[in-house]
Amino acid sequence: MNMQNAPHTADATTVEEGLAIQEAQSKFDSKAATDLAMQNTLLTPRFYTTDFDELDAIDVSPVREDWDKLIAQMVSDPNKGHFKKNEDWDHVDWDGMEPELKKEFIDFLVSSCTAEFSGCVLYKEMKRRGNNKDITQLFQLMARDEARHAGFINDALREAGVAVNLGFLTQKKKYTYFRPKFIYYATYLSEKIGYARYITIFRHLQAHPEHRFHPIFKWFEEWCNDEFSHGEAFALLMKTDPKLTSGKNVLWIKFFLTAVYATMYVRDHQRPKFHEALGVDPDWYAHEVFTKTSKLTEQIFPITLDIEHPRWQPTLEALQRANIQIAAGKKKGGIAGKLQELGGSAKAALAFVKLYTIPTVKHEVPASTRLEPAY
Repeated sequence: MNMQNAPHTADATTVEEGLAIQEAQSKFDSKAATDLAMQNTLLTPRFYTTDFDELDAIDVSPVREDWDKLIAQMVSDPNKGHFKKNEDWDHVDWDGMEPELKKEFIDFLVSSCTAEFSGCVLYKEMKRRGNNKDITQLFQLMARDEARHAGFINDALREAGVAVNLGFLTQKKKYTYFRPKFIYYATYLSEKIGYARYITIFRHLQAHPEHRFHPIFKWFEEWCNDEFSHGEAFALLMKTDPKLTSGKNVLWIKFFLTAVYATMYVRDHQRPKFHEALGVDPDWYAHEVFTKTSKLTEQIFPITLDIEHPRWQPTLEALQRANIQIAAGKKKGGIAGKLQELGGSAKAALAFVKLYTIPTVKHEVPASTRLEPAY
């Protein structure tokens, strides 16, 4: 294949076109990276399925004005053609990269690629199964964006010889069933925290370009703006049914907030060399991201987590120590290793309960959910 003249996912106008390009490139992909993407643990991105008939029954009439504005913005496709290498793509010396940094950075890219593609698969399936024009149009547009993101990350991985075979993932990776409301909570948070993560790194590297050790970070601003728009869409979906953000469902909102924040904290602390290369302290970074995400989620959730509570940071650190113990037990193996792993799991469960029982901060939800990227 002539890679210079081959079609690129950045120029694809539909998810089907983007996935066809990925399939054509799969011969260049790596078994090792694909195996890493195939893993299913508490800390790895998952593939989801749901009740598509329930999604198809959504009536967006209560949010029609905001809905039409968002869809028009997405249809205009401001990022078409953006997610591909150009003259700003610096040469990457993969062979000369410090081995532990290379390992952690590849893990970051594979995890990010899997997460983006997970959204693509879910959104594409809703578009395929649904008959509700409003809903299928939205999911087609979001699937288009996620396919581009995954393809772009795979371009970066392909340079290192470790790209993910995304077609194989679609067929073989285990799917987790979530009820639609849980899809709303989890995906909304994933998109908004994704925005907060990418924009925090982008702004930091704007101020400290000497830490930009890979060119992909130059693309994070437009990337995170796609994430922001997708989060806006899920906020509007939740706005169509007030029950989703009131009553007992607030406890579920608290659960997903706690789980997403805790998972991010532990996962990021598994990549010390990656954050050191960026010139970022993982604790500072986590607090910045949590602060931004909490402010953003006030648009639809009636609560935020109290990340300034005196128990918050120490309990996150306890959770991280428990995760280290679990990993050490798995590595040791045998009966002693299993006991060490079980002990770590018990400590992790206790830490999560302590996080969950921290009182939340309540506030009034605004009449309109629409926000614009401000960071």
